Amino acid sequence: MTYKTFTFEIDADGIALMTIDLPGQSMNVWNEDLIEDYIKAVDEFCANDDIKGMVITSGKTSGFLAGADLRMLGNMPADATAQQMFDANFKLQAAVRKMETAGHSAKNLTKGLAHAKPVACALNGLALGGGMELALGCHYRVATDGKFQMGQPEVQVGLIPGAGGTQRTMRLAGVQNAMQICTQGKPMDAKTALSQGLIHEIAPAADVVAKAKEWVKANPKSNAPWDKKGFKVPGGAGAMDPRVVPIFAGFSAMAQVATRHNYPAVRRILSSIYEGSIVPIDVGLRIESKYFVQCLMEPQAKNMIRTLFVNKQAAEKGADRPKSVGEIPMKKVGVLGAGMMGAGIAYVTARSGMDVVLLDRDMDAAEKGKDYSRKLNDKGISRGKLTKEKSEAMLAKIHTTASYDDLKDVDLIIEAVFEDPGVKKDVIEKTEAVIRDDVVFASNTSTIPISNLAKNSKRPDQFIGIHFFSPVDKMPLVEIIPGDKSGDLPLAAALDYVGKIKKTPIVVSDTRGFYCNSVVMPYLNEASRMVAEGINPALIENCALDMGMPVGPLALTDETSQELGLRIMRSAQEELGDKYQPTGVEDLMEKFVEELGRKGRKSGGGYYDYPEGGKKALWPELSKHFPLAADQPTPEEVTDRLMFIQLASVAKCFDNDIVHDPQSADLGAIFGWGFAPWTGGPMSHIDTMGVDNYVAKADALAQKYGERFAPPASFRDKKGFYEAA
Repeated sequence: MTYKTFTFEIDADGIALMTIDLPGQSMNVWNEDLIEDYIKAVDEFCANDDIKGMVITSGKTSGFLAGADLRMLGNMPADATAQQMFDANFKLQAAVRKMETAGHSAKNLTKGLAHAKPVACALNGLALGGGMELALGCHYRVATDGKFQMGQPEVQVGLIPGAGGTQRTMRLAGVQNAMQICTQGKPMDAKTALSQGLIHEIAPAADVVAKAKEWVKANPKSNAPWDKKGFKVPGGAGAMDPRVVPIFAGFSAMAQVATRHNYPAVRRILSSIYEGSIVPIDVGLRIESKYFVQCLMEPQAKNMIRTLFVNKQAAEKGADRPKSVGEIPMKKVGVLGAGMMGAGIAYVTARSGMDVVLLDRDMDAAEKGKDYSRKLNDKGISRGKLTKEKSEAMLAKIHTTASYDDLKDVDLIIEAVFEDPGVKKDVIEKTEAVIRDDVVFASNTSTIPISNLAKNSKRPDQFIGIHFFSPVDKMPLVEIIPGDKSGDLPLAAALDYVGKIKKTPIVVSDTRGFYCNSVVMPYLNEASRMVAEGINPALIENCALDMGMPVGPLALTDETSQELGLRIMRSAQEELGDKYQPTGVEDLMEKFVEELGRKGRKSGGGYYDYPEGGKKALWPELSKHFPLAADQPTPEEVTDRLMFIQLASVAKCFDNDIVHDPQSADLGAIFGWGFAPWTGGPMSHIDTMGVDNYVAKADALAQKYGERFAPPASFRDKKGFYEAA
């Protein structure tokens, strides 16, 4: 029999070698074709007496198998019933179990009336999600000593493992390890997997298939541990074991604290493990599939898959790149300014393999910028994530200078100097005097319109904005901002560069604050308004965290700094004049910066104190300057204000074409300022609650708190922004 997604070869000893190699894909994933082929191959494996055992491996250099094709899960029919979805999912679940038992019943296996055919897995690289589940369905697992990762990341897109991951992980590694692996979604290396009993052997990549075959030949009767008489879950006999009861109780509480009850998948993973630990595995697999389907039938998983996987991949693959421009060679990048942003840009550029010319006013300043990369590399070396040799090779790519002449052979310029139009004008003119005519000039400005800066350029059609977020080495989003004269070349160059440094780009319009800052500033201002109104700062922060934000808005204000906020506010007042719309926090910001001297975290404190070597805490003197109101709002009222001010700002950006599509709006929100990932992004969240419901709620908030909450008029006629649009 021939297969589309793998080869299936039987050697003279009767050992079948299944080599998975999906055509046209860089990584193996479970898609419709692979599932169909796999089910047929398992049937052949069980029915053919000439096949004595099997080894499963990958034909890809990228690894073994990276889980399910999430596009397949996201394309489930909207009118599919729970039973139909269960049956569709259980096909793979049943096939893995059939391979594991060679088609015999668990009862006969346990009684010794039958035995399974040995199946080994040669794991030549990462095995994630459904890849790990296939591996655990094999009786023996050999992993490469090279780049290897094993894990269950489904929770990161609102799902639970759906092909036996909770059940086999728990039966191999124990209850507590299974809960951590499945709820946290973090991959583990080969040594960790070995220590937890999830793999049996580590071998050189060239030997994993041979080692797996050796084991198959030596073990003709190889039932899974749970198909042997007397099997018990490691560390306890299951949920009713007194040793295990406290683990379930404590871990469940800690998991909900960590997730703020925003992720039903976490609760369902714990339920699947709990219930599965007290029943036979065949019942446990059905329990897991039940909870998997529950996740699939809710909007959260669909929203998260769409934004965090499908749309993210599309953006990173250049969905917005002009097709009229060919590939742009990009070997050397000039970075102007070696401050915090420039240093971070130099680091991610050199890390990606490109050479960097890091320029500042003098060599001391430039070298200080390079020190940022040295410190990050030293940290990587100390944690065993980077070798000294690789660090030195990467640092050698960063050439520090104070001379513009050293920019003469760069392929791209990224300007990250002080946020002052005069300073930027000076460096633009000096740089364009030496660079080639075909080199694109990009500015990392966060406040000055790109079209204004491009007026200083001799070639505004090759000028563009590439806006990073701080810290550059950690933040995944980059905003690409074409000016009013930018052509296709700078857009293509910017997207090519962002692709090389492995960031997620969105293309937005050229306006003050661009997209992300146009939403973040009203959000931070709303929190500051509440402080000025006498609302308890701890209530504000905790409501934001419960909503799913990574940090509270007051803490984020400290990070971005009150001083910067005041500067941006005054710059807007100066530029807009009579058209300036007061934010309601002008007096508060002036008081923080000019009267109290609390300019933000970097200057020693803002809303919080930051003791050296200690934990940050809300400034105890805050209530003296902003007395608490006698009547405090409910948490629901505070949460509504924090959530809907963001939704209102996003809606206005979308309505004004600052962000061009709902996909970019959602990506920018989650990866730019940490908007609650469980929603799939603000536009997805509006869709999920229903546009009519959003408008009604926004109108009510606008009536109570002000026009800043009002929805755009265009939203009143909308039914949705994705499938229902």
